[in-house]
Amino acid sequence: MPTSATRPATRAEPARASRAVPGPSGRRASQPPPAPRLALSIQIEPGAGDCPADRAQLRRWAQAALSRDAALALRFVGASEGRALNRDYRGKDHATNVLTFAYDDGPAGAGPVQADIVVCLPVVRREARAQCKTARDHLAHLVVHGVLHAQGMDHEDAGEAREMEAREVEVLRRFRIADPYR
Repeated sequence: MPTSATRPATRAEPARASRAVPGPSGRRASQPPPAPRLALSIQIEPGAGDCPADRAQLRRWAQAALSRDAALALRFVGASEGRALNRDYRGKDHATNVLTFAYDDGPAGAGPVQADIVVCLPVVRREARAQCKTARDHLAHLVVHGVLHAQGMDHEDAGEAREMEAREVEVLRRFRIADPYR
């Protein structure tokens, strides 16, 4: 009996030029790789004020920036906690927009990314006003930025900065958010 790949086409079943065959992973070659899994905890400190995005949108932004499985905590804080964390961990006595505390000490791909990403909402709102953009769009950029840091990306030198910024722009474009660097 002929297989479906060699059987002549009928009106009910159009002919196919080829069939995808399972690759080494067992997936069909035409199937995209599965999206990285995300375990996400969202915490909002009472002093942080209103968050300009809902939990579902925060998850979509974080998921879009992932290149491997992750367990992340996304914490929104007010100016006093943001200042204390920046002072204690970076030696800078002012609140900053986003801090990422990555706990992944193993080799790349050894397990899920584990990190806490702390966003200071008063700083986000202030910076958004100064940059003439919405707080929501600026927050999207900072969530993506923090998730990329959690995966080991950095901007310490010009080459790393170009690579990280290009990835941020690529992810934000999916959400129709303008290039934050222009």
